[in-house]
Amino acid sequence: MTPQELMKIVEGIIFSSGYEGVTIKQLAELVQQDEASIWPIVHALQERYRDDSSALQIVQTADALYMTTKPELAPYLEKIRQPSSTPHLSQAALETLAIIAYRQPITRIDIEEIRGVKSEKPIQTLLSRGLIAEVGRREGIGRPILYGTTKRFLELFGLNRLDDLPPLETLEEEN
Repeated sequence: MTPQELMKIVEGIIFSSGYEGVTIKQLAELVQQDEASIWPIVHALQERYRDDSSALQIVQTADALYMTTKPELAPYLEKIRQPSSTPHLSQAALETLAIIAYRQPITRIDIEEIRGVKSEKPIQTLLSRGLIAEVGRREGIGRPILYGTTKRFLELFGLNRLDDLPPLETLEEEN
């Protein structure tokens, strides 16, 4: 297979992966190449789409590659999208999500201690939206459930990994 054919195949796979995205490891397995040889192809594709004449881009989020439209097109593309069937997160849910993101794994009791109010409903909302998940149980009396963020959380907030969250100290200084 020629380098051009390989590039075309990788581009097609990234496009076809849609909302799920595709990892470098998956790409390498699909095209029967080593991971190190896939990176230059991905970078070449990203460079090709960096051109202002293209509406598309290849981005990496949560260790997966996605083909997306460029952010500057959002105002136009929002006009053709159906309104979301899921309402925005409440302030309580956002607070709870932030606590979980920065302190995970964490129990409901620990979240409530930080927030100073009950958090069952925000936790249920976040679970139903797939933004958090049960990641285990704490040792001790009652073995309470531990919560952590999910890949969907990373995707929604455009993060590759949790280390990409802004430092908590920076956020505290801004408030």
